[in-house]
Amino acid sequence: QVQLVESGGGLVQAGGSLRLSCVASGRTFSSRAMGWFRQAPGKEREFVAAISWSGGSTYYVDSVKGRFTISRDNAKNTVYLQMNSLKPEDTAVYFCAAQAAYSVGIAMTSYDYHYWGQGTQVTVSS
Repeated sequence: QVQLVESGGGLVQAGGSLRLSCVASGRTFSSRAMGWFRQAPGKEREFVAAISWSGGSTYYVDSVKGRFTISRDNAKNTVYLQMNSLKPEDTAVYFCAAQAAYSVGIAMTSYDYHYWGQGTQVTVSS
């Protein structure tokens, strides 16, 4: 069992930055690809970014490329999402998620993630 706890959300003006953190419990963090998803009011949950277990590969949805950076620190069981140049359309609840241990490849669909955090609210004002 893996528990994920996100933090770092808040209210920021357009053009500002936030850094989200997600701390995972358990001993298998370093063997799991990790992802960030978000869900805006009235919309479906969407993929934002993902990172391989080693941190060597990353993927982003087109709308955040060049603005967001996903990273991880396996020694701290933590994955991060640095968000720069934030826009009002980035407003959403952001969720951290973990794939099954030793999965092949990095998933960009929510169905492939086995564990989820409770989410952290990010609000970007115009």
